[in-house]
Amino acid sequence: MRAVPNWGVATAVAAPVLLVGGWTVAGARQPAGYDPVRDTISELAGHDATDSWIMITCLLLLGCCYLAIAAVLHAAGLPSRFLLAVGGVATIALVAFPRPAVGGSLSHGVAATIAVLALALWPAGSALRLPRGPDAAHPRAPQPPWAFRRGVALSATIVLLALFGWFAFEVTSGSRTGLAERVTAVGVSLWPLLAVLSARRAHLAGATDGVPLGPAVATTGVVPPDPLLPTDGPDRLA
Repeated sequence: MRAVPNWGVATAVAAPVLLVGGWTVAGARQPAGYDPVRDTISELAGHDATDSWIMITCLLLLGCCYLAIAAVLHAAGLPSRFLLAVGGVATIALVAFPRPAVGGSLSHGVAATIAVLALALWPAGSALRLPRGPDAAHPRAPQPPWAFRRGVALSATIVLLALFGWFAFEVTSGSRTGLAERVTAVGVSLWPLLAVLSARRAHLAGATDGVPLGPAVATTGVVPPDPLLPTDGPDRLA
């Protein structure tokens, strides 16, 4: 398993910081009528927002963070990394399709839905590729990092999908759309950070467990014979 570089950890930390910091600073620049419990994050980057460039910049950087994490988080596997990258691209697309001053926007709604769903489903991608029970073919294979174990990853996806369901309910018939969106956005931005820290911890623990096994031992569990010794009979070098 490849190690997550230091800049990858920093990028994962930056994602929730950019999100929360962006809506906090941008929200403070809005008129007194803006209510973060009722009004959405997208309104802070809309056409009629005051200093909309603040939230626009944060969303662009947030999408880039997701793309960077997907590029270096090899422990997650390709399906999960692909979904994480889709979430990053869709987050950037929110800026390309801003919410209009009046009414809604189909393109903006589609981009937001794809972003949240991809970021909610990507933990399950790594869990589904694991064996359901003990791996008989590789009994000595190490356990995956805790964030990518089946129960943990599937639970994370269930929680994130539940938050998305709450947000969808508030959009259609609730009055706390902004609060639901913020809680959901924080949830989907924190899991990549937890996953990166999990992978990093597993790699550091494996590196300090003693002398690393060679490729043949790691894959088959069989120590190859010493080429200096005969296959049978006494040692000819003695």
